[in-house]
Amino acid sequence: MKKVFYLKTCGTCKKIMAEFDLSDWDLREIKSAPITKEELAEMYNLTKSYEALFSKKSTQIKAREIDVKILGEKDFKDLILDHYSFLKRPVFITDKEIFAGSDKKNLENLRAFFEAK
Repeated sequence: MKKVFYLKTCGTCKKIMAEFDLSDWDLREIKSAPITKEELAEMYNLTKSYEALFSKKSTQIKAREIDVKILGEKDFKDLILDHYSFLKRPVFITDKEIFAGSDKKNLENLRAFFEAK
């Protein structure tokens, strides 16, 4: 399995994805085709944390007046399934690895993954 979950209107997603040859990857636009419970479970199995998959930059946090500091794992899971913007992006996932979000360390690991191919 090689999938990328992204948002087509996200400039950061486009910039990151443009760095790599994704011709043999399944690309999934999460606004038009939201992630399923099963896909989120696959991501969780690799991260062991819904919070690690949760975007604390989502505009929905302010719109819904959510206090992220009091959320538990179930809350993170439910919010990610409820609205696409709560998923960190992009998410690159293989059978054994996951790279979620655009933070520096994640991008370093993603680049190392593609260089090792």
